[in-house]
Amino acid sequence: MIEMDNYSADPIVVCMVSLEDVAKRAKVSIATVSRVLNKSGKVVPETRAIVESALRELRYRPSRVARRLRMRGGRAHLVGLIIPDIQNPFYAEIARGVEDAASASNYAVLLCNSDENRDKERFYLEVMRDESVDGIVLPPFDDTDSAVIETISSGIPVVCVDRSLSKIRTDLVEMDNYRGAFDATAHLADKGHRYIGLIEGRVNVSTNRERRRGYVDALKSRRLVVRPELMRAGDFKQESGRMLAQELLAIRRPPTALFVLNNLMTVGALSALHQRRLSVPRDVAIIGFDDMPWAEALNPPLTVVRQPAYAVGRQAMELLLQRIMDPSRPPVTVRLMPELIVRNSS
Repeated sequence: MIEMDNYSADPIVVCMVSLEDVAKRAKVSIATVSRVLNKSGKVVPETRAIVESALRELRYRPSRVARRLRMRGGRAHLVGLIIPDIQNPFYAEIARGVEDAASASNYAVLLCNSDENRDKERFYLEVMRDESVDGIVLPPFDDTDSAVIETISSGIPVVCVDRSLSKIRTDLVEMDNYRGAFDATAHLADKGHRYIGLIEGRVNVSTNRERRRGYVDALKSRRLVVRPELMRAGDFKQESGRMLAQELLAIRRPPTALFVLNNLMTVGALSALHQRRLSVPRDVAIIGFDDMPWAEALNPPLTVVRQPAYAVGRQAMELLLQRIMDPSRPPVTVRLMPELIVRNSS
């Protein structure tokens, strides 16, 4: 690695310190340095003090991979977590649940943000393999995520959250997305809405597919026509929600209510309503999937499908620990229930 000195244009070469370097400084054998690092009792206190002084002077940092190879069972007590959008409060809560459960079992978490980008996800999976993590928690990019399937095939334990894979069964923690969407759509229909617009995310994601199915079935259960012109697909991001809401509001017979399938797109849809100076819920009612810390402070407070995101993360980490301890056990699916929180926006 090459670093630049703050006061000079000349590069400073920083070299990794080896066990041999420490042994030369302390004037002992490499085996003695190794015994000190491994806290072996076979080193006399005077020699141990000399070696520890050399380690400090040379700023020695042991290789995590090498240390893992020396450890019984080959565990590094390090797990990976990849989330699609670090700005999304839903995934932030999942991360908190994963970290709390990991910390309770003396595991550290390597957190990466893929930004809903397939190439970034693949890059971070490669980094985690290089870092020799003991396992990974993540929502796959889509139903057929080849990078995740390759990671599982390589022998690294993986627990999926929020989204599932279609070609391989894994440990999975998810919501009953169908029920959450059904209840939200039925609520709007029962309030008298006959033209209910749907703003969804990427159609090749299992979560999105189940929510759309719940929306469609709820309309049918209330004997309402399923109108494709009232359905728009985006990418789970705020700007997508704004643009799709604008499209729906501009059609010849616009919806009187909107059901938006994630929280960031809900923010975008609300922005579109405000830009058109439409009153919520008098002109257009709206329900979002995912609660947000400030949803109750909006004017009017936002009706949402609340998901127990923290519990998702904690349960996922507990499943990962079980998978690490018992790699051959059958995959487990945990399905948690969302809750419709009715406020004034619907």
